[in-house]
Amino acid sequence: MTTRRDVLKAIPTVGTAFAVSGSVLLDEAAAQTQEAAPLEGHFHPKGKAPSEHTLKVLDEARRTLPFSDTEDFEEQQRGLIAEMPDKKIMADAGHVAWDKERFDFLNTDTDFDSIHPSMQRISRLNQNYGLYEVIPGIYQVRGFDLSDVSFVRGKTGWIVIDPLVSAEPARAALALLREHVGGDLPVTAVIYSHSHGDHWGGVRGVVDEADVRAGKVEIIAPRDFMEHTISENVYAGNAMNRRLFYQYGLLLPASPHGYAGQGLGQGVSAGQVGLIAPTRIVEDDIEEFEVDGVRMIFQNTPGTEAPSNMNTYLPDMKALWMAENVTATVHNIYTLRGAPVRDPLRWSKYISRALHLYGEEAEVMFYSHHWPRWGNDRIQSILRDQRDVYANMNNQVLHFVNKGVTINQIHNVYEFPKGLQDKWHCRGYHGSAAHNSRGVVQRYIGFWDCNPATLIPLSPEDSAPLYVEMMGGSDAIIARGAELHDKGDYMLATEILNKLVQAEPRNMAARNLLADVYEQLGYQQENPGLRNSFLSGAFELRTGIPEGDIPDTSSPDVIRAMSTELFLNFLAIKMDGRKVDGHEFTMNLITPDNGEKFLVELRNSTLTNVEGFISGTPDVTLTINRLDLEPVMAGEKTLDAQIADGVATLDGDPTILGVLAQAMVDFDPFFEVLPGTRDPHHVEAHSDAFEAVTGLPAIE
Repeated sequence: MTTRRDVLKAIPTVGTAFAVSGSVLLDEAAAQTQEAAPLEGHFHPKGKAPSEHTLKVLDEARRTLPFSDTEDFEEQQRGLIAEMPDKKIMADAGHVAWDKERFDFLNTDTDFDSIHPSMQRISRLNQNYGLYEVIPGIYQVRGFDLSDVSFVRGKTGWIVIDPLVSAEPARAALALLREHVGGDLPVTAVIYSHSHGDHWGGVRGVVDEADVRAGKVEIIAPRDFMEHTISENVYAGNAMNRRLFYQYGLLLPASPHGYAGQGLGQGVSAGQVGLIAPTRIVEDDIEEFEVDGVRMIFQNTPGTEAPSNMNTYLPDMKALWMAENVTATVHNIYTLRGAPVRDPLRWSKYISRALHLYGEEAEVMFYSHHWPRWGNDRIQSILRDQRDVYANMNNQVLHFVNKGVTINQIHNVYEFPKGLQDKWHCRGYHGSAAHNSRGVVQRYIGFWDCNPATLIPLSPEDSAPLYVEMMGGSDAIIARGAELHDKGDYMLATEILNKLVQAEPRNMAARNLLADVYEQLGYQQENPGLRNSFLSGAFELRTGIPEGDIPDTSSPDVIRAMSTELFLNFLAIKMDGRKVDGHEFTMNLITPDNGEKFLVELRNSTLTNVEGFISGTPDVTLTINRLDLEPVMAGEKTLDAQIADGVATLDGDPTILGVLAQAMVDFDPFFEVLPGTRDPHHVEAHSDAFEAVTGLPAIE
């Protein structure tokens, strides 16, 4: 039987999802949908060339954007010590963990007519691949992953800041550093700047956990790091994983017509993701201490780019580390994979505070993506621009909201101020004005646009047949959709073709035409997440949802790091309340090895838990060491097996666990997004009843 964990191992894992794009193998059913000869140079047999309307959009961008400003390229090249000679970094499991070679098409002088010129520009800037000196004593290895890893020379060894997504690229980065700078100096400290997986997942490539436990290596993180590192990926983890296929273009091969970079970096590595818990937490808003003899001032910035986050200033080096709160792009307020909407006003104020605390004297500013900035004037200018762009999003979107502009209009009304649009680092390579503005509206007043017609709408598949009928049927819609496509009215075409596909999921003519429309919209996008989403939609409409062989990058460290309370909360989500209607019970859960106790209650088809309390008259008491619960959470052993082996004890009504077990459902990691795209022979995977299937660590 295929288990839920087997299928998770087959998901490209970025956040989270950490696999190399384009490595999926199409199954036979999907391959049968490929009919026509492919466009020369296109990865898909049904792929189309950019239309004349798309070419006009891209030509306008080439004409109006400030391409004469090349300072970013000068900074990107500065400080190169050694390029990485190997284009592929192998994983310990035998597959390729990182393949830089697939982006070689970006190294040509070609202006691709299927990539927005601004997006192509950032992707070329992200082609750096090697070891760089930031200033004497601070070095970066760039281009080994979505993020960069930084090394600071301490009194006795290296301080590592943000060790990438997975262990093998991080290990290769450390080896490159040691080959050219500092020999075999040990790693004495690791700093996690924030809670996203591309800033801690490679930690086991640079340190041994035994050295951490022995006190030889300090691991430093912002307050609430462990809580947010795990919780952000648990409650809606399955949905986030599926949505990542779209935001990160996981099914798209790297090519001019497909995946062409992610804005923050070229892609995400597919090595082993690990997590070692911090040994020191920065608790105060501003906290100063030495790390291996280097004086550091930490600024907690919760609720900005990540819920647990911090900047760091090295005053003796006049070096300002802005983590991911400032990079060479506007970031996400609303992230397409799905996450709580961020607070742009708070974000702006933390940047402003960093500017006045440290930026007025800093001589170099570096971060976890892209390249450093040198010179105090340059640093202050960028900090002010970045401060202003987040404040503007907050203030001006709310300005329009207070004039009656709705969440369904704001993306067509709001734009960044012209003075910021002309700054390359304020372009939308990760967060766009379009989807961020909608996120701000969602944050403050929610999804409803105040029109009663949209308050409790029919589901699309229920309302679409009426639209199709009233529009004269599928033939009329396809004919009109083709006209709109040929005129370049792609958004109008989506309005009617989407209705048809919702009403008739197996109508391949409709799906193929909608795919053609999505493809043109994808080519036109400057923002990689928007491009990938449109192109991924086109791919699945044409091909169906492929399944294939992807390297396993799931992390047992993340399961072990999940708190017992988080585990119980997840089980309450995994439980289908309809299956326990009429059942009630009280259960005590006791884990003696760590001294935890929980009161778990089922009432009103709802499972709740409270830590630190137990019932004096429970229906059942489950006693199991937390260490023995972890194999159950990981799906390696069943709870019944642990009880049968005497590892766990059950006192009271044994049928209660059976009631719970039969109500636990499997979340399909390949659930259908677009109608008709699932293989009718698809078999859903199975998970053990009490297995904690987490989302894969979220990256940004």
